[in-house]
Amino acid sequence: MTSAQTTRKKRANGVESRQRILDAAVEIAGERGYDGTSIAAVSAKCGLPASSIYWHFKDKDDLIAAVIERSFEAWLTAVELPGEETGTPLERVTVMAANVAKSLVDAPDFLRLGLMLALERRPTEPRGRTVFLQVRDITHRKIAEVAAVLFPDLDEAAVDTLTTYAIAGADGLFVQREVKGDAVDLVALFELHARVVHDAATRLAQER
Repeated sequence: MTSAQTTRKKRANGVESRQRILDAAVEIAGERGYDGTSIAAVSAKCGLPASSIYWHFKDKDDLIAAVIERSFEAWLTAVELPGEETGTPLERVTVMAANVAKSLVDAPDFLRLGLMLALERRPTEPRGRTVFLQVRDITHRKIAEVAAVLFPDLDEAAVDTLTTYAIAGADGLFVQREVKGDAVDLVALFELHARVVHDAATRLAQER
């Protein structure tokens, strides 16, 4: 095996190990929360020694932050407004909402863990909470851009209000599914939420 092949193999093994660690951390954190998650528990779950985990991540907080970032990146690809060929603004935002809901079903970790951390107050803020608040800002900007495109008659303040309302409503629906499980059809509820947000935007535009 050449030196280049050896390097590629090590890199591939490193990527695989990192994903195994993140997958294990997701399971542990989902079961036990932030405080119940430990490097030892993640090590036992993924079958890799603690030294391997520390090679990839500085500490537990760094690991949880990486889980949030990975899940957010997967979810963010769904936050894209379909083109005008999809139909009316209502039809476009409804399709987008359905895609966002599906992505949350498939990659819920950033929102699940992030909300846990966001609702807690600690003397020293965990990096995971900081990362979550940062990705929330990205989400807000992304949704605001969509609102500005769909509802050009709204001014900046109205777009911000609409965006805040849309995200808050989505949070509530996600929490309801976390509580009730698969009995909650998240996609259908997000489609309903999209229609409500569209109606709110229409009323805001008429008031101006």
